[in-house]
Amino acid sequence: MIATLKAEEASQLQLVEREDIDDEEDLFESIDKLISAGINAGDVKKLQDAGIYTCNGLMMHTKKNLTGIKGLSEAKVDKICEAAEKIVNFGYITGSDALLRRKSVIRITTGSQSLDELLGGGIETSAITEAFGEFRSGKTQLAHTLCVSTQLPTNMRGGNGKVAYIDTEGTFRPDRIIPIAERFGMDPAAVLDNIVYARAYTYEHQYNLLLGLAAKMSGEQFRLLIVDSVIALFRVDFTGRGELAERQQKLAQMLSRLTKIAEEFNVAVYMTNQVIADPGGGVFISDPKKPAGGHVLAHAATIRLMFRKGKGEQRVCKVFDAPNLPEAEAISFYLNFSAKFF
Repeated sequence: MIATLKAEEASQLQLVEREDIDDEEDLFESIDKLISAGINAGDVKKLQDAGIYTCNGLMMHTKKNLTGIKGLSEAKVDKICEAAEKIVNFGYITGSDALLRRKSVIRITTGSQSLDELLGGGIETSAITEAFGEFRSGKTQLAHTLCVSTQLPTNMRGGNGKVAYIDTEGTFRPDRIIPIAERFGMDPAAVLDNIVYARAYTYEHQYNLLLGLAAKMSGEQFRLLIVDSVIALFRVDFTGRGELAERQQKLAQMLSRLTKIAEEFNVAVYMTNQVIADPGGGVFISDPKKPAGGHVLAHAATIRLMFRKGKGEQRVCKVFDAPNLPEAEAISFYLNFSAKFF
């Protein structure tokens, strides 16, 4: 399907088709299974038109949202949800079952040994990883590296999947992918073909791009979604305190969608975030900055990473918040794409 790499390594590094993976359980149930459960094919088509392509994704919507889909009455929605509940188990499971499910989580290498060690192996799937810091602190640089490392086979600490990239600041540079791909011994042209890219210009456009991803991810193997940055358009489209409540509500909806994508398709979500000045930081804090987005964004991110500049091209990454990682720093993180190790 993809990734023809250097001739001597092609057989080893070629991406594996979804249907060729025998040892991986189906992570989601196709929405088409509702037809065999007695749901009208036309109603299933309406769900797909609304961006719902799996039964798992269907169960992540409220009935209020589903009745908002043109042509679906409350009675139809009740019948659809009842059929989906028989296909997908969204009830209680044991802690042992939860542990088994965690085995499907993949950790994707960042290309930096020290950063991988800090993160317990790399950026993990089924989770949102937020990277915040001031400009030129390494957030977008890491995003470009992940575009390549995600396509490595899992036995080489990759994700063996495609990448979706939503760019809100116009900072994606495909020419920067080339030296990174060469560093990993991959064919740059094949790597670029496995990245689906979209430039967002408004927060509404950004949300609609997320809705359109379900169709792609249900049919092809994706392992990474990058949003660079998640907050930029919200800071432009909403101004002043009078619109702050609405902004935070719309941001919460966006983040909820990202969470559902991560868990529904077992993809890693890597989103960058900006920082704002913190006047209340106090005189004893040398760099009084805090991540933008407030508590809404803070609660949505599974893992929060703080990036800052070090000496020269050196960058420092600190685990700011994580459910399973200790607070620590990785100092040996350089902005050198083509280096063999960094």
